[in-house]
Order: sequence, then C-alpha cells, then structure tokens
Amino acid sequence: MISKRIIPCLDVREGRVTKGVKFKNNMDIGDPVSLAQFYYKEGADELVFYDIAASYQKRDIIIDIVRETASKIFIPFSVGGGIKTIEDIRKVLLAGAEKVSVNSAAVTNPAIINKGAKAFGSQCIVLGMDAKRVDTGKTIPSGYEIVINGGRKHTGIDALEWAKKAEKLGAGEICLNSIDADGTKKGYEINLTSLISSNVKIPVIASGGAGNPEHLYQAFTKGAADAALIASMTHYGTYTIKEIKEYLHSQGVKVRKI
Repeated sequence: MISKRIIPCLDVREGRVTKGVKFKNNMDIGDPVSLAQFYYKEGADELVFYDIAASYQKRDIIIDIVRETASKIFIPFSVGGGIKTIEDIRKVLLAGAEKVSVNSAAVTNPAIINKGAKAFGSQCIVLGMDAKRVDTGKTIPSGYEIVINGGRKHTGIDALEWAKKAEKLGAGEICLNSIDADGTKKGYEINLTSLISSNVKIPVIASGGAGNPEHLYQAFTKGAADAALIASMTHYGTYTIKEIKEYLHSQGVKVRKI
C-alpha cells in the first residue's frame, strides 16, 4: 500500500499567507517561506503554494518566494496561481519547485496540460480543480461545476468530465478542492472526492474542509484520496502534523515517517 500524503496548503496573497472561508474573508497567517520551513520541520510530506489572486489580477507568478523556499526546505512542493504558459511552468520548475498546478489557465487553454506534460513530464503537471455543488442537469450531470479565477467565474463545465479530459491530456495528478467545504473545518466533501477518485487513474488530492484528523481518515478511506491538503487545522495550531499522522496510523492508514 502506498503511503498517504499530508500536504499543508499555503494560500499566498500580496506576499503573505492567508486563509479564508469559501474563498472569502481572508485572514493573515504569516510569511510563506517561514511557514514552509515550519511545516518541513513538522514532518509534512509535501507543500503547496497557491497565489490566490494572481489569475484574476493577471499578475506574474511568485518566483522570488519559490526560489527562497527551494533553498530552505527539502521536500517536494508545487506552485499554482498565475501560471498561463509553458514558459511560466519552466520558470517555476527552474526556481526549485517539483510541480506546477494549473487551474484557470487549463480551463481556458487545455493545451497547456498536454504541452506541459510533454515538455516536463506528467509528474510535474497538477490539475487544480475548484468545484462547486450545483443542480444536476444535462450540462452538469455530476452535480459539480468547475469555477475559476479564485471561485469568481462559473464555467458551465462538469467536474467529472473535466477530470477525465485532463487525465487524457497528460495531467499527472489532480488537486480537487470543494469550494462549498473550503475553510469550513467541517470535513472534505467526500461524495465529490470519491466521484473523481473512482473515475480517474491518476492520484487525487482531497482539498477543502479539513478540521480534524478524522476528516483526513474519511478522505483516505471513503473518498479514496491519495493525499490530503490541510490548512486551517494546522495554521491556527489546533493540530500538528505529527498528531495527524499518529491518529491516521492508529486507524490503520499508512503514512510516511511520523
């Protein structure tokens, strides 16, 4: 059995880590590089940086933060937000990140997934998916719609169909975020996680809603996720990475070094 990964998520806005609820009412959490070092020492398996305002503000990616982080931590990390071209992907990888996450740009230009996978390998390309619960219909049969630009724009694209398409285009992993659950600390949206995980062969990272270790257990067992993003539950000091891993281990979930 492959070990499940615990991945702290650092949402960056104007050079600072923030955390909101359903992408709103963001609070300042701290310096991104310092937090990355903290989580590295805590035992995180990977890290994710999202520049949450880059897409809709049409800004460049956070290369300085990427480069400084790469010089101070020694676990894989991915970067998303503002990545629009193959050259953007190249810059992020050369700055020291192991992966890039494409979200809004992939929806508007799906070819970036295929071109990125061919140029740098599928393992470097993560599809970031922000999904919102909607009424089931002909255009959205799964009941989950893809939204982009930090949750500001509905696309009319069905989440399940988009996941399947991205896999065919060459995405090596999917980071699946439920906007309805994001920041609520009430648990991941298991139905959504299970729906995507059971219909693609690439790894799926559950995201949005973690409030306690039991929520991760549910994502790994009922949701069949390969990894779980966490933010609020560790940003505010409610739990440590070690406590989360110890709980999962006690429940029979294989995790990396505690």
